[in-house]
Amino acid sequence: MKLLKYLFLLFVLALFATAVFIATLKGEFDVERSIVINSPRATVFSYVNDFRNWETFGSWKKEDPSMSFDYPKNTVGKGGSYSWSGDDNEGEMKTTTVVSNQFIGQKMNYCGTEAIVSWKFKDTIGGTKVTWKAKGVMNFGLKVNTIFSGGASQVFGSMYEKSLANLGKTIDYEMRTYKIKVNGSTKKSGTFYVSQTITSKISNVPNNLRILIPRMTNFFAKSKLVMYGKPFVIYHQYDLANDFTKLSVCIPIKEEIHIQAGSDMSSGLLLPFSSVKTTLIGDYSHNKEAVEKTIEYIKRNNLSQNTDVPRIEVYTRNMVHVANPSQWITEIYLPVKAVATPIPALKTNVTATVNLPTPATSEPAIAD
Repeated sequence: MKLLKYLFLLFVLALFATAVFIATLKGEFDVERSIVINSPRATVFSYVNDFRNWETFGSWKKEDPSMSFDYPKNTVGKGGSYSWSGDDNEGEMKTTTVVSNQFIGQKMNYCGTEAIVSWKFKDTIGGTKVTWKAKGVMNFGLKVNTIFSGGASQVFGSMYEKSLANLGKTIDYEMRTYKIKVNGSTKKSGTFYVSQTITSKISNVPNNLRILIPRMTNFFAKSKLVMYGKPFVIYHQYDLANDFTKLSVCIPIKEEIHIQAGSDMSSGLLLPFSSVKTTLIGDYSHNKEAVEKTIEYIKRNNLSQNTDVPRIEVYTRNMVHVANPSQWITEIYLPVKAVATPIPALKTNVTATVNLPTPATSEPAIAD
């Protein structure tokens, strides 16, 4: 009996000593992992910059199937955030710094463990080098877990390696899975709209659309305005040679409204125009190819582009509806000059009798 008491006492002392040892450890960690992804830097950056995409490549979902995710109105760029919870953990993350196509800085709280997280994106042979780093101090529970699991570098490093590998595979599928169909000539209907106008590098348009479309949608919800159709973009200028565009992200409305002076929003009217319509299913990075195919169709069918009317893109299914870019649907309307309706030739073998009215005696009207 005394032996059991001694053994129990030794066990308690050992447990206490272990707890004291763990508590006195600083618990600091600094983990960094990299991968080269065979996709353009802007594409990879845009995908990582939206927290709604993290669920598609994060390894933590497979390790804890009970995990659920909560996405606020803003998940893209500086100020974007998301949170998660599961049987074994919960946490939240927020983006604090963004340098377009180069760097993303974030703050993470994981079960009380706080960390500074960073992403770096660099062009390299074979695509884009992505470096994911986390630095912070672990709480007591996480220190216990990492000590018996090979250390923080092993625990976090393994998670980052798996997630980066998933990121490469996911981007490869999501960005390379697309379909383009030229639907043909059509009349694009007009509408009143509310818009926000920006200037941008053409290469940055996909990233800007990820930010502006949800922002405009949220603006409508906050202002209690009713959307009268799908979001669309008007390209006022499109200079491929200088990688420059001026565009307006628009939300259609039923009637014209007045926007207060000083607002970054404005209202306008899109007039109907003749066009060639093309449907793109996939990421916005394929818009250029879709436009090129549309131009080929115009030339092949002896049509003429109407450069006096701007190009329109309608986002019938976008990131607000589904996170996966391979499922987005964009309708592209490239303006063309209307083809005059030919006047039917008279049949020469038919004789018609026409009774002309008696001429009026009054003086003809004179146009100003």
